[in-house]
Amino acid sequence: MIDPHIKQQFLSEVKQAIPERQIYTDSLRTYAWGTDASFYRMTPQVVVRTKNEQEVQAAFKACKKYAIPFTLRAAGTSLSGQSCTDSVLIVAGKGWEQFHLDDDKNAITLQPGITGGRVNKILKPYGRVFPPDPASVGSAMIGGIVVNNASGMNCGVHANSDHMLLSARLILTDGTILDTGDEQSREAFRKSHPEFIKKIETLRDEVRKDADLTARIRYKYSIKNVTGLNIRPLVDYDDPFDIIAHSIVGSEGTLAFLSGVRMRTLHEYPYRASAMVYFQTVEESCKAIVALKQLKADEDDMAMTYENLKVKSAEMLDYLSLQSVDDPVYLNYKKDVDAGRIDGVAKGDYHNLTAVLTETKALTPEGLKANIQEIMDTLSRFHLYGEPAFTDDPKVYGKYWSIRSGIFPAVGGQRPVGSSCLIEDVAFHIQDLPHATVDLQQLIARHGYKDACIYGHAFEGNYHFILNQSFATKEEVERYRNMMEDVVKLVVGKYDGSLKAEHGTGRNMAPFVKYEWGEKAYGVMKQLKQIFDPDNILNPGVIFNDDPDCFIEHLKPLPVLHYDLKPRQEDGDGHLAASTMDEMVHGVEKANRCIECGFCEINCLSCGFTLSSRMRIASQREMLRLRQTGENPKRLAEMEKDYRYLGEQTCATDGLCATFCPMKINTGDLTHLLRQLFMDQHPEQRAIGQIGANHLGAMKDVVRGALTAASLGRNVLGTATMKKVCGGLHQLGIPQWSTAMPGAIRNPSQAMLDQQPSELKVVYLPSCINQTMGLTKGAPVKQPLVKETCALLHKAGYEVIFPKNMKNLCCGQIWESKGMTDIADRKTAETEQALYEASEGGRWPVLCDQSPCLHRLKKMVTRVKLYEPAEFIFTFLKDRLTFHPTHRLVAIHLTCSTREMGLSDTMLAVARMCTDNVFVPEGIGCCGFAGDRGFSHPELNDWALRSLHGQIAEHHIERGYSNSRTCEIGLEAHAGIPYMSIVYLVNECTEPRS
Repeated sequence: MIDPHIKQQFLSEVKQAIPERQIYTDSLRTYAWGTDASFYRMTPQVVVRTKNEQEVQAAFKACKKYAIPFTLRAAGTSLSGQSCTDSVLIVAGKGWEQFHLDDDKNAITLQPGITGGRVNKILKPYGRVFPPDPASVGSAMIGGIVVNNASGMNCGVHANSDHMLLSARLILTDGTILDTGDEQSREAFRKSHPEFIKKIETLRDEVRKDADLTARIRYKYSIKNVTGLNIRPLVDYDDPFDIIAHSIVGSEGTLAFLSGVRMRTLHEYPYRASAMVYFQTVEESCKAIVALKQLKADEDDMAMTYENLKVKSAEMLDYLSLQSVDDPVYLNYKKDVDAGRIDGVAKGDYHNLTAVLTETKALTPEGLKANIQEIMDTLSRFHLYGEPAFTDDPKVYGKYWSIRSGIFPAVGGQRPVGSSCLIEDVAFHIQDLPHATVDLQQLIARHGYKDACIYGHAFEGNYHFILNQSFATKEEVERYRNMMEDVVKLVVGKYDGSLKAEHGTGRNMAPFVKYEWGEKAYGVMKQLKQIFDPDNILNPGVIFNDDPDCFIEHLKPLPVLHYDLKPRQEDGDGHLAASTMDEMVHGVEKANRCIECGFCEINCLSCGFTLSSRMRIASQREMLRLRQTGENPKRLAEMEKDYRYLGEQTCATDGLCATFCPMKINTGDLTHLLRQLFMDQHPEQRAIGQIGANHLGAMKDVVRGALTAASLGRNVLGTATMKKVCGGLHQLGIPQWSTAMPGAIRNPSQAMLDQQPSELKVVYLPSCINQTMGLTKGAPVKQPLVKETCALLHKAGYEVIFPKNMKNLCCGQIWESKGMTDIADRKTAETEQALYEASEGGRWPVLCDQSPCLHRLKKMVTRVKLYEPAEFIFTFLKDRLTFHPTHRLVAIHLTCSTREMGLSDTMLAVARMCTDNVFVPEGIGCCGFAGDRGFSHPELNDWALRSLHGQIAEHHIERGYSNSRTCEIGLEAHAGIPYMSIVYLVNECTEPRS
């Protein structure tokens, strides 16, 4: 614990350099930001979120002045507890996202907060890739990737962060900035820190004088190894600045802060092929891997990827891994075993089957064909189950790699609720692989982990094993301890391998670093730590920890989420395919599978603004634990109070978090449930919702009146005054007005349609929004969306049918979003019946012009076929229209619902039929308008679209298109250009096909 008096002095000092809004000491946010992907739990007392080097310097200097330990964190996707602390946590994530790509594209300079996935998107147009490719590359940030020396499936030792690093920009504990790639910075450091340089050089020379130690270091780093500090630079580099830069790789935030890094990029091969090869035994598969690694490529490969192997990946999957994903070959193998068709294998014994997912790449088709033939010739010497077949079809080999990536979520999803899903990783030297793999399988089974899978990067001798582990009892903790101690004896004592190959030492392996490396090498690591951090205030307890039990302390509790809901079911929803309440409850039950990995955060729009999806689940778990134990009522009350805004009100419930979640958890379900609980406690608000549902037509008239009044106010007061007045009213709880607010339109009706009868018919359901909202002032189009859509449909020869009583119909989305699931389902059922009747029992297709509304209807309705505008245009209209593309550059916004319905490619395809200049702004996921949330909480919309205006201006875009009117309001307000439905673009660029 930090002394309270010292803590206040520290806070006073850092607040002079860092805005107070970036410093958290409250119970909720310190707990939330203290969450990482490991199975350890520590709560920082202070969280400092930094945006630039000056803020990091200020935080470092204050910590050093008051001797306060601190820990650094980027995305928090690390698995070994290296970003946990109970002191000060300094975050450098969002906001640290600048990059510079060299002119020749051979290297890229990166800030620590940009994700690996985004770096690969930047490099893709140039045929380049970012070498490290950990499984978390889509969510992990560069700072974490580099300081953990991450690698991955296609990244061996040759291309890990250490070998690909060219230079580093660092901030030391005294606040000094050193850029090892800048000669002026190096010279300044020589003058300001001569002793530092001298100590590095002395340590280098001492290590090199010891031939045995030098040889051991080279041997240990010949395979993947991230146990302890990285001491390879002491034997491989002469320049002390190169040693300093490379020592940071794998240091896990124990030496300095990495504020920038320059890395090599590698070429991507144009041709590749994969095969899933099945072996009769584990040992046989390992022997084959040893043989495949002897197949050497030519010099062109070395120039491409710094690697001369013909086989680029070899991922081993044991039988439990195959079983977890219902691999079809494994299922067939079981049948053969039980039928007695496998010689020497007893019925019911399936443990021998092992698969190796193999990939080769080449510069030419001929080269790829030659590689495949040589690999097949090598494999022919081994006992296979079935004949392997290589494919260069991305759709086919994509399925193979999906099997590989599906193991972890499959095993994690099957674990008992309340238990942790642990991923340990070790590495063996390739010659030891056949025997070491069998030994590891037997060891894990001996400790009672019957469902533990072994899989991983066999070419590197690097295996992951997944354990479903409970820490609820002393007996379970002891079982884990005994298993880990036996793993240490096997990996190090018997095979001299690596206890940590990729995932970092952290707290998990800290007690065993000396055992793996030996006294002399461990002493070198301690000296290196002393040079960088003489006060031992940087991430203490990580890598170096004198407590032999630290790997089983501070274990993360995972209480089961459970809430008491009042059962509700209204009459009239008998034909619906699903119940919103049942779906919501199931979603919350699924949230108990959350392993807090943080993969979701890349798609969570409120991450970095309030709380992320992961933080919401973690915080709810903690509040539930506090209720169950009754241990700290004051802290519980504080967390509950703050969660109302930070957790619930600023959750967009867009569902995009589920798209990156290994368990497909939609945290929006949890938020909807909490809102329903709130409605149970506030029946007066639910009553208002009930009135609105029963008198929807009248409510639409009220909205039209408000829009008309707002338009009149703008005309009378002027835009500037109107913004100021409405800004003040918003502080009193009135919905926020913006310059993109549209005017009102009359209620659409069948009578307004001027059309000819046609054999082609479509039922058109305009959303409630598009039934009430017209055009924005100064819009570059002439008629509201309903009329524009009808005009396009008529142009294509369709007769339009409006459902009866349309003014009272609604998809139910607004009630679902506010926690009134029964009312939502009633409104959906009314709409479904009206659409069923209008479509003559499902005979005619149904078009809905608002993607979020359609998304809900598609989940709930099965008796009619529903289409979103771009989907309907692509499916039914494109062949009945002649397109005359414009060359105008347009922006396309892909709404959350468009992405979740899998219609992004369709939307872009339709846009590209209309123009050859389509731009999708980078980093814009959910816009944050979230139905009406953009009116009630516009700050969420502001945060989500904070980078939009700059991109629009940079590309000189004049118009944007989407498929959700409310989203378009927020987009227009922030981009400074009109945003409208894609229907307008298609109508502008087409004529009837003769």
